[in-house]
Amino acid sequence: RVQLVESGGDSVQVGGSLRLSCAASDLTVTSASMAWFRRSPGSNSEAVASIDSDGRISYATSAKGRFTVSRDNAKNTLDLQMNDLRPEDSDKYYCAADRRRLSIANGFTSWTYWGQGTQVTVSS
Repeated sequence: RVQLVESGGDSVQVGGSLRLSCAASDLTVTSASMAWFRRSPGSNSEAVASIDSDGRISYATSAKGRFTVSRDNAKNTLDLQMNDLRPEDSDKYYCAADRRRLSIANGFTSWTYWGQGTQVTVSS
């Protein structure tokens, strides 16, 4: 069965950088749609970035210019390089996947597979 395992979350200072990774099993990241969402307790999931099954990349406005999403074919991972981190980026980040062609524009309820999340905390 498909499993997604996130890693790379940590506590950093404002302006710092982190690289999140999502390792997929029983699913090839280059042939699936993959995405990052984030959520705080009691809040709805917020889209961050996605790569659809055709390779098209989408970013949420809050991520543009600071975050870069990519796929590592050799490792079968989805990665998220986050630079210039701000306190408002503090959240639990979740990896999502689907075998259909989806992007973050489809909303978090459309995605089939989810990881357990990795916590990012940005302090000033």
